[in-house]
Amino acid sequence: MPTRMRFSWRPLATAAAAALTATLLTPAAAQGTPGHSTPRESRPVYSYDAAVREAVWVDTGLDGDGDGRSDRVAVDIVRPREPAQQGRKVPVVMEASPYYSCCGRGNESQRKTYDADGEAVGMPLYYDNYFVPRGYAFVAVDLAGTNRSDGCVDVGGRSDVRSAKAVVDWLNGRGRAWTTRTGGTRATADWTNGRTGMIGKSWDGTIANGVAATGVEGLETIVPISAISSWYDYYFAKGAPLYGSGPDWLSDYVNSPDARARCGDVQRRLAEGAPRTGDWTPLWSERDHVRDAAEVRASVFLVHGMQDLNVRMQHVGPWWDALARSGVQRKIWLSQTGHVDPFDFRRATWVKTLHRWFDHELLGYDNGIDREPMADIERHPDQWVTSRSWPPRGTDTVRLRPAEGSRPGVGSLGLRPGHGTETFTDDPRNSETDWAARIDLSTPDKAGFVTRPLARDLRLAGASEVTVAVTPSTPTAHLSAVLVDLGPATIRDYADAAEGIVTLPDRTCWGPSTTADSSCYKETEAKRTDVGYTIVSRGWADLGNHASDLTGAPLTPGKRYSLTLDLAATDHVIPAGHRLGLIVAGTDKDLIDPPSDTPALTVDLARSSARVPVVGGTAAYVRATAGAHADAALPAAELSGVRDPRTAGRLPEGRR
Repeated sequence: MPTRMRFSWRPLATAAAAALTATLLTPAAAQGTPGHSTPRESRPVYSYDAAVREAVWVDTGLDGDGDGRSDRVAVDIVRPREPAQQGRKVPVVMEASPYYSCCGRGNESQRKTYDADGEAVGMPLYYDNYFVPRGYAFVAVDLAGTNRSDGCVDVGGRSDVRSAKAVVDWLNGRGRAWTTRTGGTRATADWTNGRTGMIGKSWDGTIANGVAATGVEGLETIVPISAISSWYDYYFAKGAPLYGSGPDWLSDYVNSPDARARCGDVQRRLAEGAPRTGDWTPLWSERDHVRDAAEVRASVFLVHGMQDLNVRMQHVGPWWDALARSGVQRKIWLSQTGHVDPFDFRRATWVKTLHRWFDHELLGYDNGIDREPMADIERHPDQWVTSRSWPPRGTDTVRLRPAEGSRPGVGSLGLRPGHGTETFTDDPRNSETDWAARIDLSTPDKAGFVTRPLARDLRLAGASEVTVAVTPSTPTAHLSAVLVDLGPATIRDYADAAEGIVTLPDRTCWGPSTTADSSCYKETEAKRTDVGYTIVSRGWADLGNHASDLTGAPLTPGKRYSLTLDLAATDHVIPAGHRLGLIVAGTDKDLIDPPSDTPALTVDLARSSARVPVVGGTAAYVRATAGAHADAALPAAELSGVRDPRTAGRLPEGRR
């Protein structure tokens, strides 16, 4: 069994550490730069054309499809031939996915392709083309129930996670695998040192989160991109349903044809375990990786779009904070896009950074990435800033209070408590874009509150909470809370079908190619749009969950309830001259489902507030809201913005 070696996030300065690192290096890569005792970058010194391509089937120890046999998952491998010939072992870049056959991977929806003998000759994405010549193996796992694997898809549950974890175990000498799906010839992973980094977007990144939360030895790092951290939060927001279907639909969608025929019992259990009431059940506990963050031993490089309305930013804040409490080494990129891979919004920088990350985490190279800023944030399209830590030091919660204004439903937002009430009626035909565009107008479907125009920039970094004391007129009611930056800006058009990018005809190449596996991909550029407001963060809830995050109950019309809505984490600068707005409303069209009734809701302003993370805390807020703009009159005009958010796909992958 390979010995587990965890490289510290401190420079490998001691002789012992340097000697340990040297045993893992390729001869060419060991040519360090002058003045450095360890190499700074692995080099493409191995033949991609001559790489070993093989398939094994790993035993998961489960019988998800109930056929009386332990399920085996298919694992396609591309690895450099030369290291094994020289008696050296290589680390692994691994992606476990349900999409290799049904739906494809990446912007160009690539699938695995096979020759007449069933050997994988074409792998999606660039990971094999780029990393195999640099001394890594690439391992692509078909999740249980998909493509060439046994078992059933259980949407983030035991089968999903264990089918990928079993491969990490096998890579580290703890599992069993065979050369065919049903045969008895054993396969060994004697070509690897077991050091594995998992990567993937959306569901694939979610599997990386789940496997890391098992604490499995040998998994050194994960790179979850637009990934889910708790499957409950994918389908519900404090009881409010986000989609018209549950995990049973999703399982059926990605199951292989064979799995669909034999996995009816799994489908039934998924449907029964995920009622559309929004109540928390044991099914969701099994699929909540945040609660197991203390088990994570791998480092985490997290990437997410701040305008992702498929896998929303709510999957970032709780996970990121839980990892911090557990002392996990972390790095983060936050873009202005929706559900888009960094390969398609910051390609050259992304590949270089990912290369350095894997070199450091899997090869132990002292390349300095551990000493660089923790966070990269896209402030404007293609304009990035860094932050030494995230959220930045000095960030503190500021409690803002809504107050009545001169027009009904158009109030103020500041530090002083308000008084009185505001009433609106849920209108499921309208969304956050309708509310924000008309925040300065009196409309019956929302209550809006705004600060004075700012005298200085104000940076929000982290997650917000909005507590409302509200009286419904019906037994059911859903609520939305939205923070909005009011002022002109040019942003990525995240509401477009491509979610902030345009795909171009020209291609760039990221490693060598073969006839069946090209490393060349269409270039992209930012899709920009000019707006008069920008949604900063949003959150939703079922008012029936006022007493518990776990279960809901019918409401008593005319009775006042207090409820806290969790708004997703973000990092946004509201420029001087702009205003910060808070909107409280009912159904957010296409983002949550409407309640059974159409309630009128009366908000008690004195008992309502927003807790907002401000860099510099209350002092920064006071400085930003004081000054020459204090007496500026509110305009009474409609603002321009993005189109209505497109209905988020039920697939945690979306279009791309």
